[in-house]
Amino acid sequence: MPGPRKLDPSSSPRALLGAELRHRRERAGLSQTELGAPLFVSGSFIGQLESGVRRMQMDQAEKFDEILGADGFFVRNCAALKKSKYPEHFAEAAEAEARATTIKEYAPQLIPGLLQTEAYARAVFREYQPTAIESVIDELVAARLERTQLLADPTRPMLWVVLDEAVLRRQVGDSEVMAAALRHIAGLIARHRIIVQVLPFSAGAHAALTGPLKLMSFADEPPLAYVDGMGIGHLQDDPGTVRQCGLTYDLVVASAISPAASLALIESVAEDYEHEAQRF
Repeated sequence: MPGPRKLDPSSSPRALLGAELRHRRERAGLSQTELGAPLFVSGSFIGQLESGVRRMQMDQAEKFDEILGADGFFVRNCAALKKSKYPEHFAEAAEAEARATTIKEYAPQLIPGLLQTEAYARAVFREYQPTAIESVIDELVAARLERTQLLADPTRPMLWVVLDEAVLRRQVGDSEVMAAALRHIAGLIARHRIIVQVLPFSAGAHAALTGPLKLMSFADEPPLAYVDGMGIGHLQDDPGTVRQCGLTYDLVVASAISPAASLALIESVAEDYEHEAQRF
């Protein structure tokens, strides 16, 4: 398994915290496993914090200050890591997404963020926050569109998405918004930039009924899985958990229709939305 990468301590607050953590741990004569035990995390997780692969959380910073006698250093500097354009529960996942070489995702309800158009994203965020002022929605949409720029690279990351049929049928915004959103996905498929399969209603019960799933692989880091819900999200690095999530994704793929049939269905549903839009 590839080990965590090393970062220049001057390159980011996360790298600075990692370098200081390694320095203080070694000075205390503790192994990574020994430091991780009081936090109920593995030695490899401590190694990923030290090399800047993982984001240090405030509760972890508090424990490091206590164990290593750091006089509040980690708590004070961990605050810099909180400055993110993404919600706290998704910030680390967004950073991982930007480093990934392969992303595999199952989407049960909405078009995944990486594939959303501006109008679709705006409609989603407006539903999430119906009373927010427009500038707040603008900021959320801008951050979402910035994520989509990952696909500007012609080859990396490799993105393989399984869309539940509900994603196609659930109207977000008006018919024109939905038609454009689905045509955008169809265009990415036609340009061979992404792989998309649809999990049809006819598949019935399936392995991922509990919700959305994202798997990320990297050139020089262990793989991760991200699972989320309403306002919460968890980045999983436990090898057993990641393997189980991978099996779940494979089972969903096995129940989905082929990429060619999926493209035909997406285009057909987009055409239906276009016809509906023309009626008004």
